[in-house]
Amino acid sequence: MLDHTDAILEMKDIVKEFPGVRALDGVSLRVRRGEIHAICGENGAGKSTLMKVLSGVHPHGTYRGEIILEGKPAKFSNIRDSEGAGIVIIHQELALIPELSITENIFLGNEVRGRGGIDWLTARKRAKELMVRVGLHDDPDSQIKNLGVGKQQLVEIAKAISKNVSLLILDEPTAALNESDSAHLLDLIREFKSHGMTCIMISHKLNEIAAIADSITIIRDGHSVETINVPEGERVDEDRLIRGMVGRPLTSRFPEHTSNPGEVLLEVKDWTIRHPEVSERLVCKGSTFQIRRGEIVGFAGLMGAGRTELARSLFGRSYGRYVKGSMLLHGKEVSPKNVEQAIELGLAYVTEDRKVLGLNLLDAIRTTVVSADLPRISPRGVVDRNAEHVAAEKYRRELRIKTPSVNEGVMKLSGGNQQKVVVAKWLFTEPELLILDEPTRGIDVGAKYEMYGIMNSLAAAGKAIMMISSELPELLGTCDRIYTVSAGLITGCVDAKDATQEGLMRLMTLVPTNTTTAA
Repeated sequence: MLDHTDAILEMKDIVKEFPGVRALDGVSLRVRRGEIHAICGENGAGKSTLMKVLSGVHPHGTYRGEIILEGKPAKFSNIRDSEGAGIVIIHQELALIPELSITENIFLGNEVRGRGGIDWLTARKRAKELMVRVGLHDDPDSQIKNLGVGKQQLVEIAKAISKNVSLLILDEPTAALNESDSAHLLDLIREFKSHGMTCIMISHKLNEIAAIADSITIIRDGHSVETINVPEGERVDEDRLIRGMVGRPLTSRFPEHTSNPGEVLLEVKDWTIRHPEVSERLVCKGSTFQIRRGEIVGFAGLMGAGRTELARSLFGRSYGRYVKGSMLLHGKEVSPKNVEQAIELGLAYVTEDRKVLGLNLLDAIRTTVVSADLPRISPRGVVDRNAEHVAAEKYRRELRIKTPSVNEGVMKLSGGNQQKVVVAKWLFTEPELLILDEPTRGIDVGAKYEMYGIMNSLAAAGKAIMMISSELPELLGTCDRIYTVSAGLITGCVDAKDATQEGLMRLMTLVPTNTTTAA
């Protein structure tokens, strides 16, 4: 039995300020040796900022308060200092180089030296040992770009444990993973614990926190609210966590939604798309479906089923190569060849990858909000800066984007608030059809509730919503109907009120025959 009585880490009264905002206001944290300590809170609560203080991203002197590590004061000037003390952080945005191999990424900046340079033979051997430890069985010479997100996360963990880590920090480690990859990662964290490693885990997935955490610290609005010690063999009450996070009870995870579908807005027939690089592979195979005004229609499928490929190909053919099929809006056939034409037709697409495809992180909030429809605020071809500010302020208030000013950079926002900016950008175009691809990924339970409310309001106003989600409870709680997708093929459509997770999973795992290649 591990000794959980002594603290490996204490953070006392941490205060961190940025221009115009106090991100941390006297936060305290105590982590026991050998435990899994979860940190939860709404987006913008200060969780990631606290971990950046701990890991030296925000160096000593830029914050107030005290860090005690292994009973001694710690003053880290940079990440290398904290790693030298045994603290390694894995950020939500993976820091891997796609063109390099697994081995090269694991030892990047920590190369295995030999006579005359890097000892690649030893590096590959050590990489293989680390990969086995995390359950990754690929060739260590494989390029990162050829791995799925789940395997890339394992490479990050292998990279971390190569540095003699004693305190591992994981920031939203399962945010981009499917259920099986998430379960494997949680098992891996439990295994690390069994070998005496201490882990701090930030997550918005309360079911995962309840399943794995020995203790949980709740942070709200830059303050530490409470720390809950979870008795061995028990699970914490998720409703208690929600009350601590949002400061009030949520009587339901999903707001009340009354379905009132109108005329068919979008109809897709026999939609068939090739992979952009592998010409013999079809990613969409004769997809046929329709969405009515005032309707929220979900698309469920396992990772790689082709949901995103379908959505992007409809949105101005921004993915893949068109083979055949028709697309009708208001009963009239349309054929948008690019994103600009799709926007003009009243389509909007909130991408699942907000960092790469949804935002320019170097832009300000105000310029981002209006960026998808500049002509609206550009009389005579010149942007009206006052109209830009008014529009950005409108959506800042309506979507409750936490920022001191719309002049702030998007990069400074938390993940959930960045997601709200992406939604604001597309709402500004006043779309008829809003495609939402994993709209609540990486955001907290309170922000999710707000997102569902936005969807309901749009549906009530007669808009049509196509929603892709990997979370079946979310689809069941928000949608009117749900289409299931497997290997690029739509395998079923069920009314949400009659659907179950088990029934959806059966349809999602159907194996289509003789449809894997182009005719």
